[in-house]
Formats: sequence, C-alpha cells, structure tokens
Amino acid sequence: MSKIQVIFYSMYGHVYQMAEAIAVGARSVGNNEVVIYQVPELVPEEKLIASGAQAARQRFAHIPVADPMVMGEADAVIFGTPTRYGNMCAQMRNFLDQTAQLWLSGALVGKVGSVFASTATQHGGQETTITSFHTTLFHLGFIVVGVPYSEQRLLNLTEISGGTPYGATTIAAGDGSRQPSENELAIARFQGAHVAKITGKLFG
Repeated sequence: MSKIQVIFYSMYGHVYQMAEAIAVGARSVGNNEVVIYQVPELVPEEKLIASGAQAARQRFAHIPVADPMVMGEADAVIFGTPTRYGNMCAQMRNFLDQTAQLWLSGALVGKVGSVFASTATQHGGQETTITSFHTTLFHLGFIVVGVPYSEQRLLNLTEISGGTPYGATTIAAGDGSRQPSENELAIARFQGAHVAKITGKLFG
C-alpha cells in the first residue's frame, strides 16, 4: 500500500475539483492510502469576501490544511495550483518555501512528485506553471512524473480542453465561470492512477 498525498490551492474551486479527480484515480490502483490537503490561505479575508472567493471556498472548507512536514510521511505527492502569470500561486510558493528542514534532511529524496494546474485562458501558462514547479521538485529530490501520451484524451481536438504531457490542467475562464470538463477530469484521474502505479512499483 502506497501513501499518496494530494496537496492543492484553489481560490474558486476549479483546482479542488481536479484534486478530487486525481484522488479518485490514485485510489483506483491497488489499496492506496490517499489523503487530500490544501495549503494555507494568504489573501486577507476581506478581499476573499469582496471577490466572491470566500463563498466559493466553502465547498472545500472541510479539507484539512497541510503542514509541509506531512510530506515526509508520503510515498508520493501530487500538487495542484492555479496559474499566476505563468507560475504557481503565492500560496503554494509560500508552502514550498517552508520545506528547508525536509530539504536539508533529504526526507523527500526518492519520493514521487507530480503537478496539475488551472489557468483562466487556453494558453495562459499551463505548461510553464507545471514545468517551473518541477524545478522545485527536482531540488527537493522528487522523482517527477507527468502524463504520457498513452492517455489518448491529450489528443482530443474536438473541444477546447486542458491537458498537457506535464500534468492535467483545466481552463477556468477569466470570470471563473467555466468548470472542469469531463475530458479534463478524466486526464486528472489518469494522472492520479499513473502516479499510483509508478509509486507502487517503487515502494510496493
């Protein structure tokens, strides 16, 4: 049994929906222990309320907030982040910046790491967000896993859809009105299962 963590930040719920799909995929392989966490919020509450994010976040308020040290207990960690100008969000960056003790001790070396993301637009930095996230994972010693093209939904050209070989993605629209499509959620489930299979081979 592998211990798999899904750690995400979501402002309006798009990345949360993808996180749940990732977890479903990870649970579909073997008898894995899959836990979902969110990272701490940094935006002042009054700004969350004014933007409507506070109300949207109630749907995943039950998800526990992670301390970075919990990653030391995992065999694999799958991270989810919205894009902020082609990079991970500040909340996720802040979370990762607290991993110095894990880095110094080598506690994350050899664990499996993977990333999924969301953007407002179709070409809004999905790939740069994930690949720049990978740089941090390499520094921490993770074995980085993406989404191979054996996942045929990456080749779907019949609709607008997220999905990259680096990780699952979704497109939220500028006003957040677009929700993850079935194609995007299916790619996320594939990613979760793919990470679980590789983790099982390494730690099984």
